[in-house]
Amino acid sequence: MEVRIYYEDTDCGGVVYYANYLKYFERARTHFLEEHGLSVSGLIQQGTEFRVTKAELAYRSAAMYGETLIVDTSVSADRRISMTFSHVIRERSSQRLVVEGSATLVVVDSHGKIKRIPPPLLKALDISVDARPSSS
Repeated sequence: MEVRIYYEDTDCGGVVYYANYLKYFERARTHFLEEHGLSVSGLIQQGTEFRVTKAELAYRSAAMYGETLIVDTSVSADRRISMTFSHVIRERSSQRLVVEGSATLVVVDSHGKIKRIPPPLLKALDISVDARPSSS
């Protein structure tokens, strides 16, 4: 997914404000799901929602106003109730590494109660779940 850096994304020095990378991760997750034939609104209507339980970022270089970033996303399920989306952000022209990170999301129903990842979701994302019991 591409992200064009606008002035509003930056601090007074023209550097992308650090918290905006979490927004880019969120957009990339939505884009990733859509590329796999899933829509967030459709999942919500079916009673499947997500809550972020952990986010990690490692800043490697500064992204600047006017640059275009590429966000590569992959997903894994290491428990029956959560998925981890991994993200690598690079500057489009130079391929300079900007940020690496991940977000772990727990799956909940429409009342916020944790539930297992629905099999159709696993199938659409082409991921399998480690059969170990969760340690929650």
